[in-house]
Amino acid sequence: MLRRTVLASSLLLAFTAHAAPTVGQPAPDFTLKDTGGKPVKLSDFRGRYVVLEWTNPGCPYVRKHYNSGNMADTQQHATGKGVVWLAINSTERDAYDYLEPAKLAGWLQERKSRPSAILMDEEGTTGRAYGARTTPHMYIVDPQGRLVYAGGIDSIASSNPDDIKRATNYVRVSLDEALSGKAISNPVTRPYGCSIKYKASA
Repeated sequence: MLRRTVLASSLLLAFTAHAAPTVGQPAPDFTLKDTGGKPVKLSDFRGRYVVLEWTNPGCPYVRKHYNSGNMADTQQHATGKGVVWLAINSTERDAYDYLEPAKLAGWLQERKSRPSAILMDEEGTTGRAYGARTTPHMYIVDPQGRLVYAGGIDSIASSNPDDIKRATNYVRVSLDEALSGKAISNPVTRPYGCSIKYKASA
């Protein structure tokens, strides 16, 4: 019985040590290379709002928001207000739908996507640090480096582009509220999409 208790406690401590941060906690800092090979560090943007978007063009939920123009419109709405937008791909290299950096950048550019940077996280270290589960999975970091939003891009969990016009765009609404000095009305929502294909040994 004692052995089971010790084992359970050890597992709990291990889980806690690697648990994803919750809204209101400091956002884990990271440095990732963009699709051009340049290192990008989250803390370099301290003093500004930052959106983190987990993406993978092989996912129909991602294609829903990109092919419709919704993701590009949301990015432009954010960056037009001085917000930094970092698109992160944590798909492992051996996954069938992994895209090399140049191809990933080209795919996004073809859809008039203009994030501040497109970052590669093939080892999955950053995605796991945030507890990112799906593509898309969205986070907002405030100027003090705290998470203020985590969840889905909008309120209708489907891959049908026709649902976009009926959905509440949580990222857009949350940014507008935060930039206006208001409390975010829905700081935590349910992310939806395809499971991130993490590297097994990450």
